[in-house]
Amino acid sequence: MSGAHGVLLVLLDELEQALRDEGLWGATPPVAERLASLAPFCVDTLGFEEWLQWVFLPRMREIARRRQQLPQAVLAPMGEQALQPSPRRVLSSLQRIDRHLAGLSLAG
Repeated sequence: MSGAHGVLLVLLDELEQALRDEGLWGATPPVAERLASLAPFCVDTLGFEEWLQWVFLPRMREIARRRQQLPQAVLAPMGEQALQPSPRRVLSSLQRIDRHLAGLSLAG
């Protein structure tokens, strides 16, 4: 896949690898009730790294694969606040995703 959707898939893969390398990748999914939170980033039921793994990555991959309109995202500030000490590779990946999606909205 090429274009903006293909670039996003590569960036999402990089984020997954960074989470794995930092030891922030879980082996067991949270129970459905924890995933059903209506709060932003599921802050009341999940850690930010869990939200990235079990909510953000699957949803964004599905959007990219279906070539649907890509949303705007501002993830890096939440990552800086929620992930302490801040894992550099994860934050760098989040910043690249933010810039990619922001660039698309400016171009559109």
